Amino acid sequence: MEVFIQQLTNGLAVGGIYALIALGYTMVYGVLKLINFAHGDLFTLGAYLGFTLLVSFGLGGSVGVGLAVAISVLLVMGLSALAGHVLERAAYRPLRKSGRLSAVVSALGASIFIQNAIMLIWGAKDLAYPADLLPRIVVPIAGQPVPLIRIVVFLTSLLVMVGLYAFINRTRMGMAIRASAIDQGAAKLMGIDVRQVIALVFMIGPALGGLAGIMVGACYGQITFSMGQLYGLKAFTAAIVGGIGNIPGAMLGGLLLGLVEAFGAAYISVAWKDAITFFVLILILVVRPTGILPERVAEKL
Repeated sequence: MEVFIQQLTNGLAVGGIYALIALGYTMVYGVLKLINFAHGDLFTLGAYLGFTLLVSFGLGGSVGVGLAVAISVLLVMGLSALAGHVLERAAYRPLRKSGRLSAVVSALGASIFIQNAIMLIWGAKDLAYPADLLPRIVVPIAGQPVPLIRIVVFLTSLLVMVGLYAFINRTRMGMAIRASAIDQGAAKLMGIDVRQVIALVFMIGPALGGLAGIMVGACYGQITFSMGQLYGLKAFTAAIVGGIGNIPGAMLGGLLLGLVEAFGAAYISVAWKDAITFFVLILILVVRPTGILPERVAEKL
């Protein structure tokens, strides 16, 4: 029972992080039918920006810990959104009328550029968030002690995902995003500024990725300049499992993938956890190529 509770909470926390990153992939794909391969590196950038704010700038010591974390999260999300906007303007917008292959190559080039820029600025060595940055509080669940940080990460991810879903479905801008995802030509005829919609999507996705990055740093401590590759690949897998282009699918896929990885590592082997993750992807693609949720839902973003 102890192992089950520990891995359940761990899987939900990791799954929440995967889901936040997956939302960036699925929103861009929903509007542009393009996979932003640089998204994982923007997630890494968020983790390093959080490290700089909390450690290098000493923000955690100048104000209260809770306020420092809140300020850092907001700044990281804002800076990550700005980086996503610059990426869209520099790497994708000039190729808007070109073929998809050109955009894919540009995305891969942007990924390499961002990853190497992080390495040059912060160095190639792994960095570690301070162990005492957040109080190590445990909460009893079913009689088992569970680190509070896991619960905070999961609940924060869930709250952000619900907020994004409400934004997409309850606001005029969300309606514009959904209309652009269905038919950009018709959206333009209705007076929607599709370029503004695309720019917004490229800001929302990296902002969520930046939030996920600082969560990884706070929860697991260690960060590396190349971690965006693995996290990005797993988040992309989560988006496909849930139904690419579908926001609820990205949420479901991320949580499912986190649970599969956690229980696979606990009950099968830690060495096989990545293999198990991608085996699930293959199985889903064979059984249901459009993902867990129906394709008609994914078509609407």
